[in-house]
Amino acid sequence: MGIAAPTVGVDIGRTGIKSAPVDLESGTLAAERIRIMTPNPSTPDAVAAAVKEILDEVNVPGPVGVTMPSVVTEGMIRTAANIDKSWIGVNAVHLLVQATGRAIAVMNDADAAGVAEMRFGAGVGRTGTVVMVTLGTGIGSAVFVNGTLVPNTELGHIHLHHGEAEDWAAESVRERDDLSWKEYAGRLDDYLNLLQRLFWPELIIIGGGGSKKADKFLSLLNVGTEVVQARMQNEAGIIGAAMLAPSA
Repeated sequence: MGIAAPTVGVDIGRTGIKSAPVDLESGTLAAERIRIMTPNPSTPDAVAAAVKEILDEVNVPGPVGVTMPSVVTEGMIRTAANIDKSWIGVNAVHLLVQATGRAIAVMNDADAAGVAEMRFGAGVGRTGTVVMVTLGTGIGSAVFVNGTLVPNTELGHIHLHHGEAEDWAAESVRERDDLSWKEYAGRLDDYLNLLQRLFWPELIIIGGGGSKKADKFLSLLNVGTEVVQARMQNEAGIIGAAMLAPSA
């Protein structure tokens, strides 16, 4: 039996679109990641053209998994907190199939990252409730119960301190407000302890772009459950997207 060809994952964020072929046996990138800027405004047609552009550059044939910073149900985009509002109600699968000529699956970005971490990363072998939190422009979340994903949880939008949690504790807020690591850890404490009181997880995994600097704040946290850094950090979205791509 030959070695399986890699599958391409595409991770669409507010500021950048990242893509790479993925070895689904090992859960690792099979080639160097490529990143281009997310179009501004990030309208459906503009983003679809950018996805075609990055796939042409990756130059690996076959089906593709694509993540969106949105609630996604049966390929339809339901929310648009960190992408142009014109996406709401768009069938992203149909749009991207037309733009690329490829078989496409579309899913929430944090869900994809969580799937990758549960299969290959910090969540391997963990049972009970596990919450993946992605820190970036906003806050994404993925919740697993005994290894099964509860999709589209969007826990970055729960109420905290007179607003949404991501407006208090996202990585972009730390940068915007020039918070010290101690100050930022205090904000994350507020958020993660709220999740702890609501869901009582056995494990919280910190992913997204903010996870690259987890060594700066993890030791400063005071949360009533285990909190760890995502092993794949900001590559988890690409890997999870490839894992959830349609069968060839």
